[in-house]
Amino acid sequence: MSTAVPVARTSRLSWRQLRSWRPQISTEILILLSSAFFALVCNGLFWRSAMATNPGNVLLAVSLFALLLSVHALLLGLLVWRWNAKVLLTVLFVTTAFATHYMNSYNVYLDADMLRNVLATDHKESRELMTPALILPLLGYALLPTLLLWRVRLRKRSWGKTLLWRVLLLAGVMLIGGGGAMASFQDLSALMRNHREVRYLATPVNYLIALKQNLATASPIKRQPKLPLGTDAKATPRAAGSKPRLLVLVVGETVRAQNWGLNGYARQTTPELAQTGAINFPDMHACGTSTEVSLPCMFSPFGRRNYDEKQIRGNQSLLHVLEHAGIATLWRDNQSGCKGVCEGLQTQHLDDATTPGLCADGRCMDEILIDDLAAQVRAKPGDRVVVLHQLGNHGPSYFQRYPAQFRQFVPTCDTADLGQCSREQIVNSYDNSIRYTDHFLSRTIAALRGIEDYDTAMIYLSDHGESLGEKGLYLHGMPYAIAPEEQTRVPMLMWFSPGFAADRGIDLACLRERAAQRADHDNLFPSVLGLMQVKTAVYDRAQDVFAGCSS
Repeated sequence: MSTAVPVARTSRLSWRQLRSWRPQISTEILILLSSAFFALVCNGLFWRSAMATNPGNVLLAVSLFALLLSVHALLLGLLVWRWNAKVLLTVLFVTTAFATHYMNSYNVYLDADMLRNVLATDHKESRELMTPALILPLLGYALLPTLLLWRVRLRKRSWGKTLLWRVLLLAGVMLIGGGGAMASFQDLSALMRNHREVRYLATPVNYLIALKQNLATASPIKRQPKLPLGTDAKATPRAAGSKPRLLVLVVGETVRAQNWGLNGYARQTTPELAQTGAINFPDMHACGTSTEVSLPCMFSPFGRRNYDEKQIRGNQSLLHVLEHAGIATLWRDNQSGCKGVCEGLQTQHLDDATTPGLCADGRCMDEILIDDLAAQVRAKPGDRVVVLHQLGNHGPSYFQRYPAQFRQFVPTCDTADLGQCSREQIVNSYDNSIRYTDHFLSRTIAALRGIEDYDTAMIYLSDHGESLGEKGLYLHGMPYAIAPEEQTRVPMLMWFSPGFAADRGIDLACLRERAAQRADHDNLFPSVLGLMQVKTAVYDRAQDVFAGCSS
C-alpha cells in the first residue's frame, strides 16, 4: 500500500505536467521544425524516387535534406508570421496529409496540371476518394502535428526584432541550401538533369507552386473572354433535297488503347463494336494525360505539336467554329464539364439526372447520354454536331462504371481504395468498364441508325489513358514528358451510316488504310471540319484524316 501512493501521485503529476505543457518558441524555430517535418516525414515518395537513382549515397541524401529543408523554410519564411502561423500551418498539415496519401498510393506527381485536375474535381469524384485508407495519414501527418502546434506559445517580439530574425532565418537557410547543393553538386545536377520530374514530388512546395501557377491563370483580372476563332467559317452548300447531317462525337474517359479489344487485346472487351463495321484507329495518341489538358487541346487547332496552354484556353474551340458556319452544336455531359470547350454554347448536364434504371446514388450510367437523343437533335433544323461526354472508365471506382450484368471478368476490385485489391482485380474491373463502353457505343450506333431523317455518323475518341500498376503507377495525370504510353495511347473509332458515307463521298477502304497509320488528338479539329465540309482559314488539310479518302 505504501508504494502505491507515490506511483499514483507521480502519474497525476505527470498528467498535470502534460496538460500544462506549453513551451514557448519563436516563429522562426517553428518554421524550421515544420520544414524538417515536411522534409523528413511527408516526402516518402520523393526520397524513394530520388535515392533510387543513386542507392546508398549518404552524401546525396544529406544534400537533398538540406535542399528540402531550405526550400520549405524559405517558402514558410515568407508566408508564416506570428499572427497567422497556427492557422496557416494547420491548413498545410491537413492538405499535405491528403497530398502525401494520394501521392504514395498512386505515385502521383503534383504539377500544375495535376493540381488543376484536383481543383476541378466535382464533389462526386471527391466522395469516391474518401476511403478508410485516409485515416492513418490524417492522424500521422495532420492531427498529431496540429495538436503539438496548438500547444506551443509563440514568442512576442517587436516588429524591428521580428524583421531582423526573419532576415537571419532566410539568410541561414539559403546558406544551408547552398552548402547542401555544393556538397554533392555532381550527383544533384545529374539528378535534376536526368530526373527533373522528382521536383513534383517535394511536398508541400510542389502543390504550393502549382497553386500559384493556377491562380495566376485563373485570375479574373488576367482571364479574358475567349478570342474568336474561325469567324470566316462557311459550310459548303448542299444539293437540294439532301438530308441534314448528324455527327455525334463521343468523348471517352480514361480508356487506354492497351485494353481495347479492337486493338488486339488478349480479352475481347469490344465484342459488340466488332459487329458494327466501325473503323478502328489502333495507333492513336492523346494530347495530355488528364481531362483538364486533353479536352481543350483536342478541340483546339493548336494541339500538342505546338502546345501552348495559354493559346488553347484563350481561344474558342472547334464547336464555336462549327457554330460560325451555321452548324448547331450540343454538348451533353455525364462528367465534370467541358473545360471551356462549350463555353457560351448549348450544354446539358445529365450527371444529376434521376432516370430509373440508369441513375442511382447521384451517378448515371453513360446510356443517359443517348436518352431522348433523337428529340434533342431535331430541336434545331439543319446539320448538327452533338458531343457526348462520358463518365467512362474514370477511376479509381471502376466497379461503379458498369451495371451488374457487365461484371464479366472476375474477381473484381469493388472499392475505390486500390491498395486493398490485387492488380488482377483492378484490371478486371477496368476491363468490365470498357466492356460497358463497348455496349454504350453500340447502342449509340443503333440510335443513330434509327434517326432516319438524318445522315448519321459517330466518332469516338478517349481523352487520355490510365495506368493500372505498371511501374507502380496508378490512375493518370503524369507530366506529359515522362508519362508512360498507358496514359497517352487511346482508342479511336468511326462509324458512318450508308447515307452519310455516300453523300459525303467517303472511300471506306481508303479510310481503313489511313486508320492503320499513327494519329493523335491534333487530327480531330481539322477532320471534323473536313467531314462537315466547313471552309475556314483555321482548317489544316494536312492533319485531316479524311483528306484523300473523300470527295
